[in-house]
Amino acid sequence: MKHLTRTLALPTVLATALVLSACGSGEMSGMSGTNRSASSASNAPANAPKNKADVTFASMMIPHHAQAISMADMAIEQATNPKVKALAPKIKAAQNPEIELMSGWLTGWGAPVPTADGGSDMSGMKGMGDQTGGMMSDKEMTALKNATGSAFDRMWLQMMVKHHQGAIDMAKTALDQGANPGAKKLAKSIIDSQSAEIAEMNSILAGTPG
Repeated sequence: MKHLTRTLALPTVLATALVLSACGSGEMSGMSGTNRSASSASNAPANAPKNKADVTFASMMIPHHAQAISMADMAIEQATNPKVKALAPKIKAAQNPEIELMSGWLTGWGAPVPTADGGSDMSGMKGMGDQTGGMMSDKEMTALKNATGSAFDRMWLQMMVKHHQGAIDMAKTALDQGANPGAKKLAKSIIDSQSAEIAEMNSILAGTPG
């Protein structure tokens, strides 16, 4: 059971990404907010420059997003705070197309796409700082799944704030060190959108019992 949450989440998310990719860009016309930024980031020329920081950014952010989606699924089912319940599907809707986008980049760059456990051949890819990026441990994910009521809401908010901050730190590094225009555009979008969500979650936390 220890690896169940993380192991099951990423294959499901990546399968969804492949289906979306097969549908083509036409079905992305209805997206809004962060989804639109993911779509526009994909318009970078195929021969656009890229470097190790771009590859590392995409390789690390895919499993990071997959875990956020797994956490969002828990909140959709278990949250009691209506504000948490409303925020969770927004996070999921924003990050699914970003996984699709980054998976496509890695494939196009001839780089490994993260495996079901979030791993890939990342040998030689250093310099991104804390590569855990605010990821939750299996123990933390199990504790969240077992929580109920306002205790779940508070734990979820605290964990998602930490998770978002990790994504922002990774995105800032990519923005500073990367070379690919699409990756840098997505990094900026992640910084902006997840900073706003952190502010929203901290506001919800202030009114959550515990």
